[in-house]
Amino acid sequence: MTEGNAGRHLIKYAIPLILGNFFQLTYNVVDSIILGRFVGKEALAASGMANPVMNIIILGISGICVGAGVLMSELFGAGKWELLKKEVATIVIFGCGVSIVVIASGSLFAVPLLRILSVPDSLMEFTSSYLRIVFIGVPFTFFYNALAMALKSIGDSKTPLKFLVFSSLLNGALDLIFIGGLGFGIICSAVTTVVAEAVSAVLSIIYVYKRVELIRPRREDIRVDKALLRKTLQYGSITAIQQLCQPVGKLLIQGSVNKLGVDLIAAYNIVTRIDDFAYTPEQSIAHGITTFVAQNRGAGNNERIRKGFREGLKLEVVYWALICIIVSLLNKAIIALFIDVETEKDIFYIGSQYLTVMSFFYLFPAFTNGIQGFFRGMGNMKVTLISTYIQASLRVIFTAIFAPHIGIYGICFASVIGWVCMLLYEVPRYFKEKRINGCI
Repeated sequence: MTEGNAGRHLIKYAIPLILGNFFQLTYNVVDSIILGRFVGKEALAASGMANPVMNIIILGISGICVGAGVLMSELFGAGKWELLKKEVATIVIFGCGVSIVVIASGSLFAVPLLRILSVPDSLMEFTSSYLRIVFIGVPFTFFYNALAMALKSIGDSKTPLKFLVFSSLLNGALDLIFIGGLGFGIICSAVTTVVAEAVSAVLSIIYVYKRVELIRPRREDIRVDKALLRKTLQYGSITAIQQLCQPVGKLLIQGSVNKLGVDLIAAYNIVTRIDDFAYTPEQSIAHGITTFVAQNRGAGNNERIRKGFREGLKLEVVYWALICIIVSLLNKAIIALFIDVETEKDIFYIGSQYLTVMSFFYLFPAFTNGIQGFFRGMGNMKVTLISTYIQASLRVIFTAIFAPHIGIYGICFASVIGWVCMLLYEVPRYFKEKRINGCI
């Protein structure tokens, strides 16, 4: 990304990420549809309550890997190939240790955590069992994310897409066979998720060792390099904490939602699946901005940083316009995929209310994600952490205030307040970075 047309580079890099996310998100939607249609609204609600807990783990992992990816992009841009291989080995070995701790902690504290979140007793057994099984897939998630980020750091976003597509299709097929066809319950959904995660991890390992010598650690590299680990954690720990702000916020929001009845819980689970189709591709574009900025910072190309950031923001706005039109026109048809409208009219009405309003508000995270991609690429993780903390905190606070009085609308308005305040913090820092580095 240090040469050639900046906009074309970003598009080529971002499109595979967006397509990969679409496949993953589509699987998540199919999973919810299958649970809602073949198991019942209780299973749909249970998976919805477990997902924020798992998102904390997944986004924490991806946060560390994003930090490692920034460092790997810098090393690649600077032509430091030997250090790049050592960094790949360091993050993978570190991930093994973290995964063991996560599995043990998740198994021990699943029920106490769910009780804190006010999960109804009728759903506790389903939710806790589902959660414990999904925790087993954490090592596979770490391996896939670390190796995918290594490939992306050298500009290859297509290969991780292929593995993600395959594992998502496998996951969906297994769900259709064992849940839709053979009548197994929510626990089977957790098992198929772990199987798909394992497949994506194994495919990534095989591919890197057989095809990509540039990031394949040699035998002497397979150890933790303390200097690289410190720098990785310097980037990655802040990014992980920042990534965790969002799911922790969602977890606390879920706690407020859980007090408002099964219908609203189920509706909220549905609409958050649709939210992901807006947020996650916007984050993918931001990852493209991060890689572009980091590579060119490593190469000392300040002028290209300015061009790449500008083109990235254009992509964010174009994607917002597309998702806004789709959700605005088709929100009722989308909700109807998840439930039997005739028997679950309340869930249908609540969900369509939310999406009608929220489709226009997706513009705000398009800008916040783009700006955060720039700051991550510049290595300024402090700004991304503080701004995310502001957004998540305000969203939780105002959801707790608004939701008991105006229902699902309260969650929409709380989100907007958080995003606006996030921009009020980020934009002045953006112009400060311009004065300091002269690269905007």
